[in-house]
Amino acid sequence: MQIEPIEPGNFYHIYNRGNNGSKIFFEDENYQHFLRLYKKYIPPIADTFAWCLMQNHFHVLIYLKTDDEIKKEDYLFSPGKEPKKPDASRQLGHLFNAYAQAINKNYGRTGSLMEKPFERKRITSEEYFKQVIFYIHNNPVHHKVVQRIREYPWSSYNVIISKSPTILKRKEVIQMFGDIENFKAYHERNEKRDLF
Repeated sequence: MQIEPIEPGNFYHIYNRGNNGSKIFFEDENYQHFLRLYKKYIPPIADTFAWCLMQNHFHVLIYLKTDDEIKKEDYLFSPGKEPKKPDASRQLGHLFNAYAQAINKNYGRTGSLMEKPFERKRITSEEYFKQVIFYIHNNPVHHKVVQRIREYPWSSYNVIISKSPTILKRKEVIQMFGDIENFKAYHERNEKRDLF
């Protein structure tokens, strides 16, 4: 099967799951560690609009920056080497590998934690963008982990409706829905049904 390359200047829904559907998050600290690594590796190469971490999979909605939008000083390069051309796929790989190594070390496991390659879908319209944001936030309801989107602690929904500091493009997400009340209403209206 041919994997679609991810190309700068586009929005993507990126997702992956544990090998054979097994867990990738075992306790709260794992979710926190993934988010710390995410904050280290992803902002230099992509803007984030939504995310959700589930026990055996995750979803993120990102915009991949073009070469002109990437600041050299923000991009993580090997020490002492001339910076290479930024590679979003490689940077995402660094995130997933760093997380897998930490989990393997902490839990005495070996081998791949997640399936390879990670899945990606390019966002092709504003309506699709809004649907993907809802789909990501609704994942815990869809999988019957919680009854309401706002009850789940490991997604960007509560971050978006708060004023807490974040790397998320909160303002842009809210503007996409018109305002914060419309953002909430869109989620509440569709909460009990899947858009995909």
